[in-house]
Amino acid sequence: MPRNPERRAQLADAGLAVLAEAGARGLTHRAVDAAAGLPAGTASNYFRTRDALLGALGERIFERLAPSEDRLQPLAAREPSVELVADYVRYIVERLLDQPQLPLALFELRLEAARRPELHEILTRTLRQGFDADVSFHVNAGLPGGAEEVRLLHFAIDGLILDRLTPGIGHPYDVDAAVAQLVRRLVREN
Repeated sequence: MPRNPERRAQLADAGLAVLAEAGARGLTHRAVDAAAGLPAGTASNYFRTRDALLGALGERIFERLAPSEDRLQPLAAREPSVELVADYVRYIVERLLDQPQLPLALFELRLEAARRPELHEILTRTLRQGFDADVSFHVNAGLPGGAEEVRLLHFAIDGLILDRLTPGIGHPYDVDAAVAQLVRRLVREN
């Protein structure tokens, strides 16, 4: 397997663009090569199977959604509180909405994984690692709540993002206010 991490990232980013735009049915090694502007066969050299390609796309989504240390530092300097949890969640929602291609691609991956056992296993592992990292961060930061509150916030954020990026409930709402309300209802001070 070629070991050029920049080329692998380039292919994964092209794959995410294809997945977000054309859906899982439009995602082929050839489509990824074309979107990346690379010779035919390049993507299949890096990702031998469709499941390997799809799994790599799931990993790349989380790499690209990683928070900026510059944004985390001022938050980390504050006293733990429900309002601080709301600000962390606002930052998560901001990152997701600033790069809509990524959550759309993740929704596509999750739907595809429901039908593909190998991908289900790969994507479940990736999602669990992300969730475990979120719980660890939450607990280590001394934030109110624990694993169950983080799980409920994941469910709420997924629904909010799905509503914003796809046909939604049809009523305008303020995302920041919705985030604050979700956090206040799901997380209690210790």
